[in-house]
Amino acid sequence: MTVLVAGGTKGIGLAIARRLAPVHGRVALAYHGDDAAAQAAVAEIVRAGGEAVALKGDVGTVEGAAALIAEVESQGHGLSHIVHSAALIYPTTLLGADLAKFRQAIETNGPSLLYLVHAAQHLLGRGSSVVFITSMGARIPSANYGALGVGKALAEAIIRYLVAELAPRGVRINGVAPGLVHTTSVASMVGSEEAATAVVERAARSNPSGRASRDSDYASLVEFLLSPEAEFIQGQVIAATGGTGVIG
Repeated sequence: MTVLVAGGTKGIGLAIARRLAPVHGRVALAYHGDDAAAQAAVAEIVRAGGEAVALKGDVGTVEGAAALIAEVESQGHGLSHIVHSAALIYPTTLLGADLAKFRQAIETNGPSLLYLVHAAQHLLGRGSSVVFITSMGARIPSANYGALGVGKALAEAIIRYLVAELAPRGVRINGVAPGLVHTTSVASMVGSEEAATAVVERAARSNPSGRASRDSDYASLVEFLLSPEAEFIQGQVIAATGGTGVIG
């Protein structure tokens, strides 16, 4: 069986795919545009003894999500779980936004969760799990984060509504909110790698737990939510932030 990791070739998605590959055997890494990063991600997982394939597509459209699921199905390995870590970074205020770009970002960062699950519903069976990677920014507004935060807040609402339809089928759906980690997405949001380093270091100093976030903090949580032991966890958004967002 295959675990689909949307946005799985970089950053948080890749860290999750690395964690899941030894456990689940085969991961499909969905990505939008960076072919070199996709090839590198697959090679890394294969070198570590896992099985991986990269699938190019656009989860931010109904047609793109359906095509991606069709490609997964055509490979003949089935689909056990979906992890949605794809994001379209568009730093902007709301009133200053280009609304066409804003709408595109919102679709990728929010409704695309429904697009994927809707297309994959005939493949997901009892024991399957869907995990959406959200952020504390879905609930705590911050500067220029609207196109990402509003989209993720919409996805969190979709999670709650889908429980009523998925739970009777034995399919789980939940969200995970990682702490701030240094990724290309963070660098795009704040303007540069140097600025991202400074932001992450500042977050580490102010974290109630006294350190920066690690990949294992959230990847282990996703691994658990995909396991049989998590079969009674439904419709939750679990923060792996060390207390940030709970304690100021």
